[in-house]
Amino acid sequence: MKTTQDAQELERLLGEVPLLKPLSAKRRRQLVDRSRVVNHDTGHVLAAEGGGALAMHLILAGSAAVTTGGEQVRTLRPGDYFGEISLIDGKPRSAEVTAAEPLSVLAVPYQAFQEVLDAEPAFARELLVVLCARLREAESSG
Repeated sequence: MKTTQDAQELERLLGEVPLLKPLSAKRRRQLVDRSRVVNHDTGHVLAAEGGGALAMHLILAGSAAVTTGGEQVRTLRPGDYFGEISLIDGKPRSAEVTAAEPLSVLAVPYQAFQEVLDAEPAFARELLVVLCARLREAESSG
């Protein structure tokens, strides 16, 4: 159960996620209300490469290793997030994410995210802009 203070902090943290910055405070609150904090032990696989997408995860504490094709490509720390692309397009995960130490995440469910997209068309437009910027950045660094 989230206290009011916990919920406010989670709303603030969601507001720092570039993808979710355009969301109104009301919609962030809706996401927090429908999300849950989940704790994972070291070695737990949170997302399997090629697996389905059930949620976006915001790391609250601990760290996680991101691997593709069996090679570690990144370490995620508090404030980092993953699963947002599969959350949007519904396609299989492009990487595996494993807890590198005890890990706490806020799991934002697919259905809650879709409801916010439907309820706030301006957010959907902003989301397109953010995703295009990320695509351009990836193309220029690749």
